[in-house]
Amino acid sequence: MHETVEILQSEEVGKGVRTLRFEYHHKVSPGQFFMVWLPGVDEIPMSASYCEGRKGITVKDVGPATRSLCNLRSGDRIGIRGPYGHGYTLHDGRILAVGGGTGMASLLPAVEAIGDPSRVDVAIGARNVSELLFIDRAKAASKNVRTSTDDGTNGLKGTAVDLVADMLSKERYDLVLACGPEKMLFYLLPLLRKHNVRCELSLERYMKCGAGLCGSCALDEKRVCVDGPVFTGEQAQTMIDFGKFRRNEAGQQIKL
Repeated sequence: MHETVEILQSEEVGKGVRTLRFEYHHKVSPGQFFMVWLPGVDEIPMSASYCEGRKGITVKDVGPATRSLCNLRSGDRIGIRGPYGHGYTLHDGRILAVGGGTGMASLLPAVEAIGDPSRVDVAIGARNVSELLFIDRAKAASKNVRTSTDDGTNGLKGTAVDLVADMLSKERYDLVLACGPEKMLFYLLPLLRKHNVRCELSLERYMKCGAGLCGSCALDEKRVCVDGPVFTGEQAQTMIDFGKFRRNEAGQQIKL
């Protein structure tokens, strides 16, 4: 059942990316997601980018539904149900959070929930400086925030995986949390295995119900909506489709 909420704040946080804040009085854990309904448009899954106090989602304009969300302003209304799925496990020890593009939206609540800026480092990757998200917010929650851009306009010139390789050469981490394009996660996993670092990866698939009923988000034998969206590295390692294929709304397999 949807709960209708009023948009209380709509802020541009990057090129073509907006954060929408609203009151939603349900417990939400970092890494979980909402099903967001726009009457007459669509219902889509969105990671919670704010889990405490006033809740929030962060949307990139990539299609009709996300464009409609990006056009919303304060006073507009949307339908929310959830939260759904399993989020990140915030273990003790040193943690590295790795976000690619809008993947930072899912990660930042986890970084903030750790509550110790000296215990968590953050690596933020994007194609260029205009697509780097939440740098100031990350710096408020971590003493070590580094960036990478494909074109070298900010931070290390290279991918987020290149940045993580550099950080692993200087620091030892007990756990890596990561969210971003699946190809990034695919190449990140063997690097972490090489350094014997455990990880939790947030994966994305096409979803209809969000509650484990329709099977549209199946990833091998897993349903991303209820078994994920956060999976351990050990689980991802055994997934045949991980980093290779996804399925569209018709269930057809598409190469990533």
